[in-house]
Formats: sequence, structure tokens, C-alpha cells
Amino acid sequence: MASRILIVDDDALARQLYSDCLGEAGHEVVSVCDAPEASAALDKSPFDVVVTDLVLPGTDGLGVLADAKRRDPGIEVILITAVDRVDPAVRAMKSGAADYLVKPVLPESLQLSVSRCIATRQLLKENALLSHHLSLFETGQRLATTLDRERLFPMALNALVEALGARSALLLARGPDGRLGLVAQEGLADPEAQDFARDALPLLGPCDGKASDIEVGGRSFRALYAEDAGEVQGICLLQDPTSLAMAWASAQFLARHLALALQNLRRLSEVEDLVYLDDLTRLHNLRYLHLVLDREITNSKQTGAPFSVLFLDLDHFKRVNDTHGHLAGSKLLVEIAGLLKASVRDFDTAVRYGGDEYVVVLRHTDTGGALKVAERIRHSIEMHRFLGGEGLAVSLTVCIGVASYPEHAQDKASILNYSDRAMYRGKQSTRNVVYVASLPAHSAPASGQ
Repeated sequence: MASRILIVDDDALARQLYSDCLGEAGHEVVSVCDAPEASAALDKSPFDVVVTDLVLPGTDGLGVLADAKRRDPGIEVILITAVDRVDPAVRAMKSGAADYLVKPVLPESLQLSVSRCIATRQLLKENALLSHHLSLFETGQRLATTLDRERLFPMALNALVEALGARSALLLARGPDGRLGLVAQEGLADPEAQDFARDALPLLGPCDGKASDIEVGGRSFRALYAEDAGEVQGICLLQDPTSLAMAWASAQFLARHLALALQNLRRLSEVEDLVYLDDLTRLHNLRYLHLVLDREITNSKQTGAPFSVLFLDLDHFKRVNDTHGHLAGSKLLVEIAGLLKASVRDFDTAVRYGGDEYVVVLRHTDTGGALKVAERIRHSIEMHRFLGGEGLAVSLTVCIGVASYPEHAQDKASILNYSDRAMYRGKQSTRNVVYVASLPAHSAPASGQ
């Protein structure tokens, strides 16, 4: 039986393109132009998936999402949004949307997203029909809709341990780098769990849809894979679980829901990353800088570890725009971002502060260490020849101000102010220089040409 899809978009061309794309895939498609027509269509007959634009006359896609979920909590909703409107996409994911797609929408992406929604809906329907799986179904729903990893991981692991009667268990999930790592354990202390996880990873083979048995540290574990669309999202290692077929069917059901939850977490993380990225350079933006400074100040107060801030301003950048044009100037700013990324560690934070100003937050770094990094950045910019792809060889220099917490400041406004003032001293002197902030009123030059 064909799945029924409701398209909601006030753009007639978009409605036709989406309808043709999904119709060719074998779905039954109804298209409407606004929220009232969507409500009327939902009243008239049930749908499996709603695909709605974010911006609609009189309301928005979030209203359509709420209306559809109120009528049928199990309906799947896909939101279509523009790149510059990712905040509502975050709210939609948290409100129960299954996915979001960024315009322009490729037919393959739309078909894949709808197929996943239908697979999810079918999975939930099949298991909901089994009354003795009602409790299991509710647990799976909680897992699939949990977007808080601090709640999801222990909840999922506890459910799997209860389903299989395991003596202890480990849960591995993919981190931002795509590698599997320990995220939760039950029945094992932290150092021991870390050791087991490290030793187990090389023994885990590719997922073939079945559980596999491994021996780690003299104990027997069975690996249960949480897989979505052919990709392993996580692995649960269970010590001495039951071999009852019904219990394993329940555990595999939960693992599929865990995979959906992990996939949703990843998608949500991607959306939130867009909120905190600068559109041009793809560095973090000012909004993210404030989060990082709050985090580093809290960490420093708890651990005593210092951190430092570098404030950068390009020398005579206006000349680049005046001579070569603003498009060339924008490309140069992107090259600067690349040099910054190459000059700092993965856990440091590079930010485009605005215009031709940048900020770098160096974790666990005192003034001496920050000065070395600043000098490395200054030298790399001075020696680099920009806009080579445009057939040019533009030279540029930078002034950098350095301030450290808690040496120079005790709050985020002050550390930004001190590093900015140190940079400005460089602007007033020789330029192409690194200045270190000093209290109470002046900054000391640290390097220069």
C-alpha cells in the first residue's frame, strides 16, 4: 500500500517539484498552499508524512507541525528551510520534527528523508500492534524522541540491560569526529569500563545485522548494534545476557530506536552548529564566543587552569577592498580563517568577531603559551601571499592583542576588553605586532617588525 504524503508550500513550482519527485517514488501525494488547507486535508484523511515549508502565509511550518502532531502524534513531519533560518529548524527538531532539509532541496535528499520517515513510522506501527510490547514501545518512543544525551545514554543502556538481564553493559556512540567511544556504563566502575571499551573496539567486526560475541578481560560480552540506514550509530556491549529469542527481539527493537535517537542528536548538532557559524568564513561567530568564554571561566574557577584570548585585527585591510574589490576581500578573509585553524589546536576556538577582526580562545594556556601562538599566527599571515587563486599575491600583516584569565581579567567582558586594547596599542605603534595586556593601564609590546 502506497504511503500518503502531504506537501505544504505556498510556492506552486516547489509544490509541483516535490509532488512529482515523491509521486515517481510510488507515494500518494496531496499538495496544499497554506496551513488552513493543510488542516482541512488532515481532517479529511490520514497521512504518513507531512513535508512543509518553514515560511507560509499567515503562519509558519512550526504551526503545521504542531497541528499535525496534535491530530496524530505518530505522524512524521519534515521541515524545509533556508540556510539563514536555522533557529526555527532547531525548535522544530525539539518539537518532534523528523528531519529538516535546506533549500534548494535535491530530489534524492527529499526521497531519502521521506523513506526514513516512512520506515520509522512503519516500525512504530508494527510494534504498537503487539499488546505485550506496549511497555517496550513506550520505552522506544522515549528513546527516539530524547534529544538530551545526558538523559538518553543511561536511559537506553538501562532499558537494554533490563531487556536482556545482563550483568553489566557498556554503550559506545559516535562522537563529533565519527569515532566510537564510551558514553555510558552499568555495573562497571569508570576506569574499568574505559579499559573494557578500549580493548573491545579492535575486536568488533562490521555490522551484519546480527549480534556478535567477544571476549574481553576474561569476560564474555555480546555486541548489539544500533543501526540506521545501514550506518552503525552505536554499539551496546552486554555481559552474559540471556539467549531467549523474544528478549533479543525486544533488545533489537530498542536498538533501532536508539539508532534513530542518535541520528536525531547528530542532526540537531548539525543544525545548532549552523547557528554558531559565521556564514562567510565558517569559523564560529560572536554568539558562540560568549558561550565558550562562559565555559572557560567556569572551568578555570573549578580547576585553576588558565586560558587566554587573542584579539586580531588585519592591518590596512580596507586597501584590499579598495584595490581588488569586496569579493576579493571576502576571499581573503576566508584564507585568514584557514591560517587560524592551522595555527591552533582542535580544542581551541577561532571566531570571526566582525569585519576583519578575529578572536582566538586558547584553552589551558597561560600568557607565555598564548604569546607563542600569537607570534606564530602573526608570522604565518605576514609570510602568506593571499588570493593566489585570483592570480594575485597580496601581502598582509596583523596586530594581535593577548590577555589571559585570571592574570589580566576575571570576567569575559574584561578579558575581551584587555585583549582588544592590547591589539589597539599595536595599531597605534608599528602594526604587524603582538602586544600583551598589562595592568593597570598600558600594554607591553611582545614582538614586531
